[in-house]
Amino acid sequence: MMRKTVYQNQGMRKMKYRTIKSTKTDVSILGFGMMRLPILDGDVKKIDKNKAKEMVRTAIDAGVNYIDTAFPYHGEMSEPFTAEVLKDGYREKVNLATKLPMWLVNSKEDADYYFNLQLKRLETDHIDFYLFHALNPKTWNIIKREGLIDWINELKSSGKIKHAGFSFHADLDLFKEIIDANQWDFCQIQYNFMNENYQAGKEGLKYAANQDIAVVVMEPLYGGKLAKTPPPSVDKIWSSSTIANQTPPAKALNWLWDQPEVTLLLSGMSTLEQVNENLALANQGEVGILTNSEKTVYKNVEMEYNRIMPIPCTDCKYCLPCPENVNIPGIFSLYNQGIAYEVMEENKRFYAIQYPENTHADNCIACGQCESQCPQNIEIIDWLVKAEEALA
Repeated sequence: MMRKTVYQNQGMRKMKYRTIKSTKTDVSILGFGMMRLPILDGDVKKIDKNKAKEMVRTAIDAGVNYIDTAFPYHGEMSEPFTAEVLKDGYREKVNLATKLPMWLVNSKEDADYYFNLQLKRLETDHIDFYLFHALNPKTWNIIKREGLIDWINELKSSGKIKHAGFSFHADLDLFKEIIDANQWDFCQIQYNFMNENYQAGKEGLKYAANQDIAVVVMEPLYGGKLAKTPPPSVDKIWSSSTIANQTPPAKALNWLWDQPEVTLLLSGMSTLEQVNENLALANQGEVGILTNSEKTVYKNVEMEYNRIMPIPCTDCKYCLPCPENVNIPGIFSLYNQGIAYEVMEENKRFYAIQYPENTHADNCIACGQCESQCPQNIEIIDWLVKAEEALA
């Protein structure tokens, strides 16, 4: 990754860019994620097109040149809307990113089908940044079995895509294996100051960047948690620092832009106010924007958030596999986050939708196997009861 930062004047604004070494492509340090657009009647499929169109075009007019969508976003309506909003010459102003829905792919024929369908839905003859979506051990094995690395590289050679990459949701060892398996142009990871050691984490970020692979960051605000007013004990730490007057989003985004390995971050913006706020922040985002003492403040904030989480789980997974298939560390993480970030209602919905019922805490039979393995000596059985009461 080239560390050069270039600028583009847009009226009173200056958008900043970082350069992808493999193709000498300049991308804005802020990308627009098309998964949390305003909707009508509470229906994710009903995008409020007037508001969303104004938001996206405002961002592009201000210099944002990376638009990220995917097959399932907004109940599969995001890609068609993206095509609509990029008419009138806007398609030529941006790098368009979308993703192959790996959970629907079991063969090369499936991959061909969905890629061609996406071209039609996006009304384009090429995708600038194309990703294997949400890789994990299962989907990675399908890619290897079906020769899909050769497939995506052939798409690049033919000009149907310009950059080949993947998004990732698994552990660090698998991330490194995937990085080493191909000459990728870019990858996409979840990363923020509360997720330094989560999934690929900082080590994965540096591992990719050291091989000149661009890194796109998703969930820079931890699903919106880091944009909320912090708890009093956390706010006290921020208030004693030189960045006390920055908004919560500014603190989170600047932490990312400070790092040269971060090529750009994606923000799933839902209002025009959020767009304008993020554009203003992107005007100032810069490598080296934080002092060493300020970086220490972030560490202290992270430690305080972890301290106020009631269950001292470190996600070491020594408690797994559970003989009853209970997702112990995942449940504890949801419960802890619900307490620390005051998002228990949101996490209830996530628990119901994303966690299969056979992994819920009420499947625990109190066999005690997990407790004998826990290095933190957590009373896992009791905490599973409390977590189930809170999340179910």
